[in-house]
Amino acid sequence: QHGRVKLKSTAQQEEEKRKEREKKLKIYVAARDAIFTKRMEGVLDDEALQLTQQLLSSNPDFATLWNYRREILLHLETVREEDDVQKMYEAELLFLESCLKVNPKSYGSWHHRGWVSARLPRPDWARELGLCDRCLSLDDRNFHCWDYRRMVVKMSGVPVDQELQFTDRLIGSNFSNYSSWHYRSTLLPLLHPESPDPPSPCHQPSHSSPPPSPQTHSHRVCEEQLLKEYELVQNAFFTDPNDQSAWFYYRWLLGRAEREEMISCVFVSREEERVAVAFSRPVNASSSGLMLVLDGQPQRVEWRSVHPHFRHSPICELPPGTISDIINEHNLTVHWTEKHTHRDCALYTGRSESWCRDSATDQELFRSELSVEKTSRVCWGLLLKLVLYREVDSMRSAYYRDLCSKFMIENTILKMEYAEVRVFSLSDKNLTMLCHLDQLLLVTHINLSCNQLLRLPPQFAMLQCLEVLEADDNTIENLDGLYYLPKLQEVSLKNNQISKLSDLQLLTSCPKLTCLDLRGNPVTQIANIQSELTELLPSVTDLLI
Repeated sequence: QHGRVKLKSTAQQEEEKRKEREKKLKIYVAARDAIFTKRMEGVLDDEALQLTQQLLSSNPDFATLWNYRREILLHLETVREEDDVQKMYEAELLFLESCLKVNPKSYGSWHHRGWVSARLPRPDWARELGLCDRCLSLDDRNFHCWDYRRMVVKMSGVPVDQELQFTDRLIGSNFSNYSSWHYRSTLLPLLHPESPDPPSPCHQPSHSSPPPSPQTHSHRVCEEQLLKEYELVQNAFFTDPNDQSAWFYYRWLLGRAEREEMISCVFVSREEERVAVAFSRPVNASSSGLMLVLDGQPQRVEWRSVHPHFRHSPICELPPGTISDIINEHNLTVHWTEKHTHRDCALYTGRSESWCRDSATDQELFRSELSVEKTSRVCWGLLLKLVLYREVDSMRSAYYRDLCSKFMIENTILKMEYAEVRVFSLSDKNLTMLCHLDQLLLVTHINLSCNQLLRLPPQFAMLQCLEVLEADDNTIENLDGLYYLPKLQEVSLKNNQISKLSDLQLLTSCPKLTCLDLRGNPVTQIANIQSELTELLPSVTDLLI
């Protein structure tokens, strides 16, 4: 037995570790209390700086200590010469590097480094860029470092082409780099903007006017560079077809163009003597600068929004008897004075309604999907990826579900327009949200049953032609969008989560509502609900609860 090292039992080892942790904890707590005491007393000296450094070296995520440290540094900055301040902040940068080694994704450390760099009398931006390069080589998805790099680039005036080459290097070494692809999408419009339309002779820019700042650039990119980007992203597809980062960048490339600002649809109802207008982008109804001309005569009408909480998609009522005579033909023109454009619409003899519109295809509204449709393998590959990602990536599952919903709605709108029908059906598609409702202005029947919708948003009020709504088997709690839909006759809301009588109040604004199905909703359990609903909605003759 002599000469052999006695092995400690597991219990002995655990006890020693426990004692060591307790000892460290006592030292930590004592230092923390001393720091808090100094701060309460307003002490801003080197000793306080050393105490905060002692704690932050082991725990760089203590935000209060970083705040106190900045207070100390600001005070010392006022009592020292510039060279001493330079040395003080350089030492602070060295200390921060040690903190980043402890936790490369420390919010506090990166924020404090940005603050220190901004206060340095003579900052060394090349050194900071080098630090960013080293950190991103270890973890190319460190978004704290990416944020700091963008700040350094802005402060130091690094050329955009140099940063684009930086993304080339990172993407070349790893195609699965969301941050690099995203950064690239912000740089391309600055370096390769689409050529603007030549200015008119009467609007020549002044030679003395300053060049536009990067923030004023459009996000559009010149066609030549886009072709190069397509080639780059296709190389990423071939290298790893299952990696989603390149697919998201590809979607951005396909949807790069700005939508032309125009009146996309004008709808006229003879019965309600109403005109509804839809635009290619959201427009404030109260300040859009619209003018209505009927049979060559300007009309004094008041444009308002379809919903009090939604300021877009304006409508107006004409004076009684203006177009109600079914034997006469009327010609209407809606002028958008702000954009110097207009849209004509003819209401023919014997017709109760009329419209003039551009389809989503004409507007290139869903540019990314239209382009993708040309290669169905890519289209359905993208959809399949979204379905899979929402199941696998739990942190972003809600985002992927919403993206799937958007894709489904866009695709269904295109199919509906191709078939030239006014019925919109998306039942049992796991929809979690509604979008592009301005494209459904002419829809008369909509089926949203068996989805995961929580509400009918205010934008739903844009469906001015809607007659039948089916939204069974969702989890709808809010009916905000069912506001003054003049043609709505039937609403089926079976098996949802409508729980209060007040949730149905907005239905009183739908003058033609005669059929309402609320079976399977908590509201049906309220005492005397039948009589309450009859009193609230006297026009409803077919009530199912």
